[in-house]
Amino acid sequence: MELSCGVGGSAAAPPGPGPPPAAAAVPPVPPMEGEDYESLPSGASLGTHMVAGAVAGIMEHTVMYPVDSVKTRMQSLQPDPKAQYRSVYEALKKIVMTEGFWRPLRGINVTMLGAGPAHAMYFACYEKMKKSLSDTFQHGGNSHLANGIAGSVATLLHDAVMNPAEVVKQRMQMFNSPYKSVLACVRTVQKTEGFGAFYRSYTTQLTMNVPFQAIHFITYEFMQEQINPHREYNPRSHIVSGAIAGAVAAAATTPLDVCKTLLNTQENMALSSVNISGHLTGMVNAFKTVYQLGGVSGYFRGVQARVIYQMPSTAIAWSVYEFFKYFLTKHKLEKRTSL
Repeated sequence: MELSCGVGGSAAAPPGPGPPPAAAAVPPVPPMEGEDYESLPSGASLGTHMVAGAVAGIMEHTVMYPVDSVKTRMQSLQPDPKAQYRSVYEALKKIVMTEGFWRPLRGINVTMLGAGPAHAMYFACYEKMKKSLSDTFQHGGNSHLANGIAGSVATLLHDAVMNPAEVVKQRMQMFNSPYKSVLACVRTVQKTEGFGAFYRSYTTQLTMNVPFQAIHFITYEFMQEQINPHREYNPRSHIVSGAIAGAVAAAATTPLDVCKTLLNTQENMALSSVNISGHLTGMVNAFKTVYQLGGVSGYFRGVQARVIYQMPSTAIAWSVYEFFKYFLTKHKLEKRTSL
């Protein structure tokens, strides 16, 4: 659906014979970058992408945070007997009944603090790179290669901001976490393990998130081509595409997520059982340790919780993001046409 930015008028024809005079043209309002404000890729400014992305990121992480807490615990390689769960529902019920109603939300504040700026940069970088690369690869068309590259580069910025928050969040989420608050966790980790602890899993995070986001964005854009070929603002299509993209990417990258969780949490029981003293570092070491502790199946611990978490999370993120992008761009366009 396109909204015309130009307005025009014509003078009334004088009485009598003869051809009417030429229409008096009223100068059109200069169009915004991309007049089609309902089109997904081109109608929004950098600031709009950032605001929409920040809101989407905060919504995504806060709404699904209890399931994320369950996922972290289910990925534990040597869980306490009191923290062994067969399903997401059983886990949530058990956590609430034995540890308190608010326990699944422990650490949500640091996640909200990181998610806003991380997703603002993430979506802004993705949109701008996608457009530039698509113009290069397919002269303005939708290029899956461009989508994958843009998503991968955007992930570098996102994870640079989000990784410290992820470390603190996952330590707060673990069963019998010794930290009384987010601030206490930050201080203790900094004092005992140094600043590098907040980025110990960064390379692993990138190793996981780069393929995750490449698969995620390619799948999302592919689904949009199938169910929303005109690329209009269509909430249902954004929800469906986002959910499918999240599920596919989550299932494919679960082994990497298990390794990342081990590096973030540094489970003492798990590491001591394979005679590892000190802190586990590096992707290769994490992969070896997971295999020692759980075999091949260990790489897929928590896959159910991960998929259940990612499907609604990505559906929420895309639907909120596209709504705010559409709303803010439409508001700017209407403001310009009223001048």
